[in-house]
Amino acid sequence: MSSDPRFAATSDAPPALSAGASEAWGSKLGVILAVSGSAVGLGNFLRFPGQAAANGGSAFLIPYFCALILLGIPICWAEWAMGRYGGQQGFHSAPAILGVVGGGAFWRYAGVIGVVIPLAMSFIYTFIASWCLGYFAAYVGGSLGIDPAAAIADQTAASTEFYNAFTGRDGNGLFFGPLWLPTIGFWALTFAFNIFLILRGVSRGIERFVSLAMPVMAVCALIVLIRVLTLGTPDPALPEQNVMAGLAYMWNPDFSALGDPAAWLAAAGQVFFSISVGYGVIINYASFLGSKDDVALSGLTAVATNELFEIGFGGLITLTASFVFLGLSGTIAAATAGTFGLGFQTLPVVFAQMGAFGPVVGAIWFFMLFLAAVTSSISMYQPAVTFLQETLGADRRRATALVAALCFLGSLVVIYYTAGAVFWSTIDFWVGTFLILLLAMLEIICFGWVFGIDAGWREIHRGAAMRVPRVFRFIMKYVAPLYLLVVLVAFCITSLPASLRRIGEQPLAQGALALVLAVVVISALCLRHGERRWRRLGLDLDGKRGVGDAAAGEEGGAR
Repeated sequence: MSSDPRFAATSDAPPALSAGASEAWGSKLGVILAVSGSAVGLGNFLRFPGQAAANGGSAFLIPYFCALILLGIPICWAEWAMGRYGGQQGFHSAPAILGVVGGGAFWRYAGVIGVVIPLAMSFIYTFIASWCLGYFAAYVGGSLGIDPAAAIADQTAASTEFYNAFTGRDGNGLFFGPLWLPTIGFWALTFAFNIFLILRGVSRGIERFVSLAMPVMAVCALIVLIRVLTLGTPDPALPEQNVMAGLAYMWNPDFSALGDPAAWLAAAGQVFFSISVGYGVIINYASFLGSKDDVALSGLTAVATNELFEIGFGGLITLTASFVFLGLSGTIAAATAGTFGLGFQTLPVVFAQMGAFGPVVGAIWFFMLFLAAVTSSISMYQPAVTFLQETLGADRRRATALVAALCFLGSLVVIYYTAGAVFWSTIDFWVGTFLILLLAMLEIICFGWVFGIDAGWREIHRGAAMRVPRVFRFIMKYVAPLYLLVVLVAFCITSLPASLRRIGEQPLAQGALALVLAVVVISALCLRHGERRWRRLGLDLDGKRGVGDAAAGEEGGAR
């Protein structure tokens, strides 16, 4: 038995901080699927193939797997362990948990980033999820407007025209555009569906939906993959554009990529974006585990599930199909046009080349993307709901209503300012890339150096179903923080100056950052209120007492 007071005996059910009852996952499989569902999203099927195509195809896999092993998996384990530890003290939000783990107000306020990231990203992600639903409906109704008999250039132009009109890319004021009614309608359906699932709670809402959606997504992906792998050589006049050549582009590694700094930066960003590390989601989900519930094997299983969808499905389907019909140059050109250019402009042209079965494949593809997007988007609302429950003492219904109102207003701003995708891409860059890297670095430093690698290692292995290789102790304490620091510095050197210049030149970018700043201020004020409330309840905000002592203190304070 360890003498560290932080590992005192504890109950699996600490009292709730809100007016509602405390929540828990219904099963071990449920939490694994929920975390996997949070990770498996549009990034797997659209962003990863785009990053791979833009960074040399198979060459991208080298820095990608380095980042996964040295950053993604270690920080994932740290987040699972910190989340469960904080949950045993009755806390479930990133600010409160990091305050307990880090032992002070600095880490508590640093944890606000773990609320801001998912909340701000939900403003744009739910809108993009609604595109998937709209495209699915368009394929079912046959109204995408692409003529398979036309020249490829004309098909691409038709696909781009539909995309621009549906997403409002051509100008602000989407509400007044030619497709405003279906666009707003599908967004409203998607938004309402997310709020409905969040309102039902962790087990009855998130877990139940993800447990159904993940197998359906796998079946849909398999159907599309089989069709792609059986394409052969569609155009005899272009024998080099065949399935085997497309697979070779993705799976024959080129070690010259090791000398390209841009590929390493892109790989690290993709790993973080994909497996939800540094997002504030895993730490929230893991807080609903029991004190002896496994986090080692569960965390690794969630990562492995994500990699199956990302590399096994996303990489094989998107890049191979694009290569077969558009060739290497066309695929690279589509990727450099942006993540959503590849998914929403290029792939519809590819599906149009598949004959009578093409619309069916297109419908299945976008239905799968919609499910993937929702399994991720609900995980963005959940941390904010939990945060308001803890800081304001609200029950789930009231906290969900507050989050829904805030997200509704934020989403309306995003939907209105769509010209050139400047507004939402600014949020995506600063929140979905920069803040994620920053939070992940803070978390691994807190875990390995402040909480202590010895205490952290014991926490990972408490109730563990597997032994984590001991080399990861060294990786967590030294390699991951240094790796992240280098990536963050390189990120600032290569991307920050140009990004700051764009902000100065683009009022829409300035407005986007103002919206993010408003979310930061609101979150910090809520935390300040929460701190006063928690002290009145006699809670151990700074993790000075053992877990068991803290739970007892909560019971006394709650009474």
